[in-house]
Amino acid sequence: MFPFPVILAQGPAFDTGIASLVLSAGLVVKGVLLILLLFSVVSWAIIFYKLWVYRKAKQATDSFIPLFRKGSRLDFIYTASSGMTESPSCRVFRSAFAEMTQSKRDEGGDWGPEKGFPTTLPVLDNVDRALKRTALTETARLEWALSFLATTGSTTPFIGLFGTVWGIMDSFRNIGASGGAASLAIVAPGISEALVATAAGLAAAIPAVIFYNLFMHRVGLFTTEMEALSAEVLNIVGRNAAERVTASTENRI
Repeated sequence: MFPFPVILAQGPAFDTGIASLVLSAGLVVKGVLLILLLFSVVSWAIIFYKLWVYRKAKQATDSFIPLFRKGSRLDFIYTASSGMTESPSCRVFRSAFAEMTQSKRDEGGDWGPEKGFPTTLPVLDNVDRALKRTALTETARLEWALSFLATTGSTTPFIGLFGTVWGIMDSFRNIGASGGAASLAIVAPGISEALVATAAGLAAAIPAVIFYNLFMHRVGLFTTEMEALSAEVLNIVGRNAAERVTASTENRI
C-alpha cells in the first residue's frame, strides 16, 4: 500500500512507448541513458571487431598447425607461412626462426638447411626468450579492448540503477508538490521513465558479459596453442643441439 492517499480516478492517458518514455524523462535520466548508449555502441563495435579478428586468427591457425606438424624443414615452414601471420602461433614460430637466423649470421654463416641449425646453448636460450616474448605480445594483442567489455558488464547496471533511483526520487518530489494526493496516472509515468534506465543498463551489460567470457575462452585456446608450439620448437632445437654436441665430442675423440 502507498503511504499516501491514492486516488483511483481515471487520469490522463500517457504513451507507454520506449521513445516517449525516454523523451519525457528528466534531464539526469536522459544523461544516464546517453552514457549507457555510448557504452553500448563502443561495446558492440569491440564485439564485432573481435569476432573478425578471432575468426581470421583461427582460420590462419588451422592452416599453420598442420603445416608445422608435417613440415620437415623449418626454413620451408617459414616461407610457406608468410600468408598466415594472422595466427598467433605462426607469429611465435616466425619470431623463433628469425632469432635462429640472426644467431646463425652472428656465428658467421647464412641460414640454410645444408648448413644446419644454430644450436649452441646460448642460442637455445635466445630462442626460448624470443618465444616467450612473442607469446606475451600476442596474448596482449588478443586481449586488447576486452577490459572495456568487462568494465561495461560490471558498471552499466549500476549506472542504470542510479538513473532509476534518481527518476523515482523525482517522481516522489512531484507527488509531494501536488499536495500529497496522487493518482496512478501521476505515479505510473514517472516510475516507468525511471525504470527505463535500469533496463538500458542491463541491455548494455548482458551482451558485454557474454562476449567477454566467450572471448577470454578463445584467448585461452590461442595461448594454449602458442605454448604447445613453443615447446615443440624448443624440442626441435634442443634435440639438434644435443646431436651436434655429441657429434663434436666424438670427432675430438
